[in-house]
Amino acid sequence: MVKYAVILLLFMSVADQLAAQDTLPKFSVSTRGNNRILINWNNNYKTITQISIQRSIDSLKNFKTILSVPDPTIPQNGFVDTKAPAPNFYYRLFIVLDSGKYLFSASKRPVLDTTKLVEKTAADKNPIVTTGNKRVIIDNTLATNDADKIREKLENKTIDSSTIAKPVPEKFFTVKKRDTILYQLSEKKFKSFRDSLVSKTKDTLVFRSVDTILIKPFVPREVYKPSKFVFTEKDGNINISLPDVSSKHYSIKFFDEKDEPIFEISRVKDSPVLLDKSNFLRSGWFKFELYEDGKLKEKHKFLIPKDF
Repeated sequence: MVKYAVILLLFMSVADQLAAQDTLPKFSVSTRGNNRILINWNNNYKTITQISIQRSIDSLKNFKTILSVPDPTIPQNGFVDTKAPAPNFYYRLFIVLDSGKYLFSASKRPVLDTTKLVEKTAADKNPIVTTGNKRVIIDNTLATNDADKIREKLENKTIDSSTIAKPVPEKFFTVKKRDTILYQLSEKKFKSFRDSLVSKTKDTLVFRSVDTILIKPFVPREVYKPSKFVFTEKDGNINISLPDVSSKHYSIKFFDEKDEPIFEISRVKDSPVLLDKSNFLRSGWFKFELYEDGKLKEKHKFLIPKDF
């Protein structure tokens, strides 16, 4: 398998697998089929402020930037171009060093990657949950034979060595997050990697092919808990309920969703107080800051219903 440039995670070292990658300003570019072009490199520059990937139908001119790398200082990095109009485009890197110095790499066309390609045979995009852990799943676009092979790996099935005529070369998985390659993972390390991710995070692993794994980060759902001091009544009006208003100085500032100030109550003298929803002119979310004796007591939000 062709080795890929990687972003090295703290908990796993794969530097020995990257030795063959080109060092800037040289870089590698290859095609893996299905309109996927992989660009990768090693970075040995001590000071570098920008790396931009450029693409053109011509090898000398008409280059356009398709991506500026978020962190150009990473020692090993890469990008998968999935929007190339054709596989015969040229690529080059625009590199900015310290003090404004810059240079262009030589332009290159992609070379064919001999990695086994997986044909998509199913139209359904929904993933199939594998037996065992429900956060390690197989994309339903995979061919049945390839999906079965992955299930065997996940279920830790072993192969009878007596049936193997010659040694089988070690396989590697390419681990990605969106279009960014994170690192290359050997088959031997897959189980410990899977168990670590499942036990220590809430992320999900998705097999997009027999050798490509996508990490889908867990996105927690926001659980809204209303304030006990400033909250919306059933009729949409705002209830302000504060303790000891006679002995304490309370003030409230109201803001819209973009943190633009709307109005302010310089002192709340009674409790409870009903604030008419018409003061906010529209429905939606609003924010407030509640101060007690000049100190911030609470920063929260409330919703005025859409029927307003």
